[in-house]
Amino acid sequence: MKRKIAIEDSLSDVKNYLQQKGYAVEALQNNNNLNDYDAIVVTGQDSNTLGMENAVTKSRVINARGQTAEQIYQQIENNIK
Repeated sequence: MKRKIAIEDSLSDVKNYLQQKGYAVEALQNNNNLNDYDAIVVTGQDSNTLGMENAVTKSRVINARGQTAEQIYQQIENNIK
C-alpha cells in the first residue's frame, strides 16, 4: 500500500519527487482529514496553514523551508514506518 502524503501546492518539485519515489501525493486543502495522511508537508511560510492555527493531527508535519526534496523524502522515510 502506498504511503499517503498531503502537500502544499507551491511545493510542486517536492510533490514530483515523492511521486517518483512511490508515494501517493495529494494537495493539502482545508477539507482534508489530516489524520488520513502518513505525513503532511508545508512550506513553513504561513503560521496558519489551512486556516486552522490550532489544527491537531496524528500525522507527521514536515516544514519544507530551507530543505531539498531529497531531505524531505529522508525525513518521511525516517519517521513513518
